[in-house]
Amino acid sequence: MAEAISDRQVVAVLRPFVRACAPMLDALRESDPFGLRARARKTEAAEEFGDDGFKEKVLGAFTSVKVPGTAAWAGMDIDARCGWWVNRVGRLTSALTSIPGLGGALADRLPVQDTLGAASQGLLLCAIAGEYGVTDVGSRVRLIASVLFERDLDPVLAAGKPADESAEDSAAARLTEELTESERAHGKVTVKAVAGTLWRLGRSLWGITEELEKRPRGRFYHRALGLVPVVGAAGDYLGERWGLKQIWKRAHGWLMANSHWASFS
Repeated sequence: MAEAISDRQVVAVLRPFVRACAPMLDALRESDPFGLRARARKTEAAEEFGDDGFKEKVLGAFTSVKVPGTAAWAGMDIDARCGWWVNRVGRLTSALTSIPGLGGALADRLPVQDTLGAASQGLLLCAIAGEYGVTDVGSRVRLIASVLFERDLDPVLAAGKPADESAEDSAAARLTEELTESERAHGKVTVKAVAGTLWRLGRSLWGITEELEKRPRGRFYHRALGLVPVVGAAGDYLGERWGLKQIWKRAHGWLMANSHWASFS
């Protein structure tokens, strides 16, 4: 019988993961790999100068300028911002996570989807925490452990030791080196770099594979569809989208319960 994973092991895996999520989220927020902000600003400029014929205006409903770094984003409330992360970025991460589902039941015997799915969910939990003003590593570690693994970690344990920070930073840098290389080579972060980094983040969680099975993974019919080769990817995608909505609800509850240290600004 395998030995149970301890809280200390969970913290040891999650702290470098959380540190690596910061530059990943910065890339999604600042580098605009999907072109959303650039498109939004282009539409803004057309409206400002009265260019009624500007073809980008047809994207008005999509480019409501509600992307990080735009004026409308600053006016959005916490729920709207969290919804953007879960619905916009979450669609991409869910699609990447569901790719192993092409293999149906065979792929489900491997930890690939759980590691990718947990990485996706952990990444978006860090994004949600940031919108609530929660930025310290220890609090984000506790949030992920609670929402995904139903573990109530000791705050002191989750906070780590100063002596470990250098090693954690090095581990985080290795996890995100593809983002760094993409910026160096292309002047921006590419979708390929985002996908590669998500895969690395997932692999970093292999040390607590048994815990990953506890995360929200969709309803029974999502999982049943996921067992079918080829179309299983659709079932897995829908299951991952359902899971992201669940973690958003759980995260809100946890963050509000721990609001004594959160700065809701």
